[in-house]
Amino acid sequence: MAEITLKAETGRPSGSSASKRLRREGKIPAVVYGHGIDPISIAVDARELRGALTGEAGTNALLTLEIEGGNQLAMAKVLQRDPVRNVVTHIDFQVVRRDEVVTTDVPIVLVGEAKAVVSAGGIVENPLTSLTLQATPSNIPSSIEVDVEGLAIGDVIRVGDLKLPSGVATLVDPEEAIVSAQGQQVSELDLIPEADAEALQDLAAAQEAAADADVAGDETPADAAGDGGSGDAASE
Repeated sequence: MAEITLKAETGRPSGSSASKRLRREGKIPAVVYGHGIDPISIAVDARELRGALTGEAGTNALLTLEIEGGNQLAMAKVLQRDPVRNVVTHIDFQVVRRDEVVTTDVPIVLVGEAKAVVSAGGIVENPLTSLTLQATPSNIPSSIEVDVEGLAIGDVIRVGDLKLPSGVATLVDPEEAIVSAQGQQVSELDLIPEADAEALQDLAAAQEAAADADVAGDETPADAAGDGGSGDAASE
């Protein structure tokens, strides 16, 4: 994984107003921490940050932060985004070492087309869209590709079926399903012949009408008399 250099400004003021002002200036407030250093409040250029985190490695890019007084090797740990615009509003950088194992999430990418599933009217479900991996920073893959070309109805690809790159491991349950090929969903009514289905609908309508009649017939003579009495009292 290529390392990316990112210039960082120290001494940024704290507080929401100051952070808003930084963003208007095209900068993103951030903090650097880890490996025993005191947290450092910094600001990075928004355009440079976007370029650093949209490359091949994505948000798992290995970054060299140029901070006043020296450089820090770091990775993006937490990205806060605007809920509407989806742009980064704050970022936490965690200091790492090249030889240490870190834990991070990597996206799962499906490749190929499951033609046998599509021709049978089925669908390919992808319940697991990312995988938590453990590796040294330089060994973290940008994504995990899963080939679905040969899938047939009923097939399942699980975490244990993956061939991870050398030096990469995962603690995710090997039985966890990544992809499954499901057949066409058929309801019970679809299994009933058309004529029988019409008969069932007629029967349901008759039962509903009978139920309405029973409700109407539940009124007793006493109820009727009571209604009449209420009318007389009202007329008086």
